[in-house]
Amino acid sequence: MLPDQPLLTLDDYVAAGGGRGLAAAHHLGPDAAIEDILASGLRGRGGAGFPTGRKWSAVRRRESSVTAATVVVNGAEGEPGSFKDRAILRANPFAVLEGALIAARCVGADRVVVAVRRSFTRELEILERAMVALRDGGWSDDVALELFAAPEEYLVGEETALLEVIAGRPPFPRLQAPFRHGVDEVLEHTDGEPEMAGEGGDTTAAPTLVQNVETMANVPGILAEGPAWFRAVGTDDSPGTVVCTVSGATTRAGVGEFAMGTPLHDVLDVLGGGMPDGRSVAAVMSGVANALVPGDRLDAPVSHEGMQAIGSGLGAAGFLVFDDQTDFAALAEGVSRFLSVESCGQCTPCKQDGRVIADELATLVGTRPHEIDLATVRQRLDTVADGARCNLASQQQDVVGSVLERFPVAISAHLDHATEAVKVVAIAPIIDIVDGVAVLDDHQAFKQPDWTFDAIDSGRSPADRLDDHRAPHETL
Repeated sequence: MLPDQPLLTLDDYVAAGGGRGLAAAHHLGPDAAIEDILASGLRGRGGAGFPTGRKWSAVRRRESSVTAATVVVNGAEGEPGSFKDRAILRANPFAVLEGALIAARCVGADRVVVAVRRSFTRELEILERAMVALRDGGWSDDVALELFAAPEEYLVGEETALLEVIAGRPPFPRLQAPFRHGVDEVLEHTDGEPEMAGEGGDTTAAPTLVQNVETMANVPGILAEGPAWFRAVGTDDSPGTVVCTVSGATTRAGVGEFAMGTPLHDVLDVLGGGMPDGRSVAAVMSGVANALVPGDRLDAPVSHEGMQAIGSGLGAAGFLVFDDQTDFAALAEGVSRFLSVESCGQCTPCKQDGRVIADELATLVGTRPHEIDLATVRQRLDTVADGARCNLASQQQDVVGSVLERFPVAISAHLDHATEAVKVVAIAPIIDIVDGVAVLDDHQAFKQPDWTFDAIDSGRSPADRLDDHRAPHETL
């Protein structure tokens, strides 16, 4: 995924072997090409790790008789601690686009939309030049290549919310999966079971295939070299390589590519350069999506099954490192605040319970810890995900719950007044990594739960405030 030298021209990409995957897909045909993706065991690199071949098969089976499918490349990277997708786009954009063109051929799509946040100006420029080169080179004659600049909300990275944004609405997750209703569907946000696109359902509704940037970048090599080549590294359940990001309390921040199954401490040492003198790793967190990994479990393999075995998850492989001086109650508050702010409010428990959890934790680490009722926090953690249509509320349960379980001393120290009031641990997306320093989005601290940056929160959830179903967006 990350060549030694960036491949930013089509000539350089072809000289390095680019284009052979697309040629192989044309030779094999859609069904055989999908079989190769299935046989490779490639799993989505966006966080969930769903088998890519199964996803492609589901979209192909639901092909519309009226409207062609769409392929969407999700580059709206906003997970705190992750910078892998932007690193890939800066070094190997043609691999991402070739993977998307292969996917389009396999699922019968006539349109590829690559979506990145509008603040990713460098990546937008790189992609625009690459798309022009592919059009001029005749690579995409039968497929329209579109570049989409998305808003900054965290939920834009959720695949159904991304489809909503591309369709001109706010990033509110759907119940309907992309293979049931695609990017252009105008849907009522109800709890009813939707009619499925194709396969005996609504033959006019075209499905959409959504894949992460890193997932797409793996596809050309699999088609060019074969599934066995891809499986030559990694593990049986998590084949191939994974692009990791390390930031936080390590000596430096960095991005690099590793074989799946590499011990976590090796990833931290190579990318992070170890810990500053006198410090030790107390815990590692994969974005704000999974339970914390204690410092004594760093031998865990960086793979889906390896991280699950220790009660955490791989996520987007963006590892935030915290040292032995971290106040984990303040970390729990930072994570809870980030998630409660970024909740859209479609699901009432997610927004309301999330805000209560964040407020209670702020009280705990502030000046009135005796006023906190831990029973309330635990009760709201139990209900925050009720009726949730995406995973954001479950992330509250996983991350905050893991702090309560694995770092109880940090909680009791505040309750017993053994620790003074502390500032919240800042949780925000990475804007860039410059000379080994992760630059965070400092605007995140001023974002209100209604998704404005006003001095006072309106008290309305984004789902209520943006009821005109319009969102700022731009197709380039």
